[in-house]
Amino acid sequence: MCDLVSISNRARRQNRCSRNGMYHADPSPARIFVASALSKDACLPRHHRLQSQSTSNEQPTSRRKDAHADQPVFIGDPFTHSTLFTLDFFKRLTKFSLVGVFALGITGWTVFEGLHMWVENVELACDQDSEVHRWEWDHEAEKWSGGDKGGTDPALGFKGRHAVRSAWIAENWGTGTGAIISRSDTSSGRGSQGTGSLNVIEARLEVAQKFMAIAISIAESKMSSGKLRPQTMGELLTRHASVLERMGTRDALLQARFQYERVWAGLPAKGTGAARVALKLGDLDYRLGDFEDALAWWARTISLTQGTQQANLLAPEFTQAIPSSPYAQRTLASTLVSLSAYYSTSGHLKQAQHVQESGLDLLRSIPSPSRISTASPPQALHSLFLLHRSSLLSIHLAEVLYALRTAPEQSIQWLTRAADSSERVALALAGLPFTHPDAPGSAIPQPPASEASLVTVYTKSNAMRKPAKSLLRDARRTAAEAWNLIGILREGEKDGAERALECYERALGWAGVSSDRSGGIGEPGEGTPEAEWKVLWNNYVRVRDATRKQMVN
Repeated sequence: MCDLVSISNRARRQNRCSRNGMYHADPSPARIFVASALSKDACLPRHHRLQSQSTSNEQPTSRRKDAHADQPVFIGDPFTHSTLFTLDFFKRLTKFSLVGVFALGITGWTVFEGLHMWVENVELACDQDSEVHRWEWDHEAEKWSGGDKGGTDPALGFKGRHAVRSAWIAENWGTGTGAIISRSDTSSGRGSQGTGSLNVIEARLEVAQKFMAIAISIAESKMSSGKLRPQTMGELLTRHASVLERMGTRDALLQARFQYERVWAGLPAKGTGAARVALKLGDLDYRLGDFEDALAWWARTISLTQGTQQANLLAPEFTQAIPSSPYAQRTLASTLVSLSAYYSTSGHLKQAQHVQESGLDLLRSIPSPSRISTASPPQALHSLFLLHRSSLLSIHLAEVLYALRTAPEQSIQWLTRAADSSERVALALAGLPFTHPDAPGSAIPQPPASEASLVTVYTKSNAMRKPAKSLLRDARRTAAEAWNLIGILREGEKDGAERALECYERALGWAGVSSDRSGGIGEPGEGTPEAEWKVLWNNYVRVRDATRKQMVN
């Protein structure tokens, strides 16, 4: 009976669906399954049918909810993938950036420390050559707190040692540019606060002195620990004073003097090292205009080098006794030049003449090799140093004799001797022959070599590099000055314009460098101040133009 009723009901529903256009001729199996289930439910009792309908009504609702819940997942999936890709990209970017920064940091730190280790173990190493020690060039070597072992004092710690090495790097290798900076005057060592004016100073010297000030401050804080070498503070003060001295401003000179005074006060014994400090103090006092103090310090230098006692510190006296120490000989020779310059420029011409003539006799009595080429490099450098100091005394003597109204020819003789000695020093340091290369064995002199470099044997020596380089520069300047003064005296002679022009040309050859392809001398060479160059150039141009006019007429 129930089957018949269900079949009848299904037929009626199909007819209604057919009339409404909702009936499909080929129903799917799912539809047939649902219809069959409905027909079966119809056979159940009423309360069972209601319960079944209630249950069946809940299930479609759950399916609809699940369908709606799944639907946003499929719609939002592209945006989710894009967000995840972006986050993953930035995650990888951050990771690789951190790795790159870390690698760059490690590389930079390695280069930085490697540079400092090079300076510590190579540039600041002590020269082990026995001849260098024999001629005491190791005393001339700059000591940066490491003493005779070289390097820096380990007791300064990480920061202190790096500050010392950074000062050396700035002074010798520069600061990356050749810039010149302006700064206000620093406070001096004797309480003066300076004038507040601006000065033009090389950047490398300013940076170097700041690093040295940091190192000295650290050394002072470690003095109480007793771990520092006894000589460390004095060596740091000496290096700081040397940098300040080259800065050249008045307040820098005052501060340099203060530092040297601290070195002098801390010296345990007054030997050859103390004599060099006294010479530095005398030269600084001379530059600052404190002439009496300068004379007193020079007198102390003479006493320490010759082992004599000075009766009057304001009137230094020296004997013909030759110091046994090569270092003391060089110190004494430099002191005689300083004393001669003071007497010559202060109007004490008789005292100047006495110092110059006696000083030349003393320097000539010091043994020297018969030929520079046969001597060892340290001995040759020592002899060339004394020869150059004698050329300076010869120039001073020529000027004093001219001021005393003696015959100009005497001054020309001394100037010619000074020019010849200076040229020999410069040529020997450059490794060039003394005669013209196109006429060996003749009396034709070697042309000026203002651009020739220092020989390798000196550039490779840590102890002799700086003294030899400074000596080469000073010898060129001395030769140029001697030829310039000879030219001035030749101008006063009758028909002496052509000879004066030759002297000026040779002076320019030692002081300047070629500025064009034709080999013309157009600009000052290394170590020649601009003011000196202008004087030489103006003298040359004046006589050249006058000579051309004479030839035309």
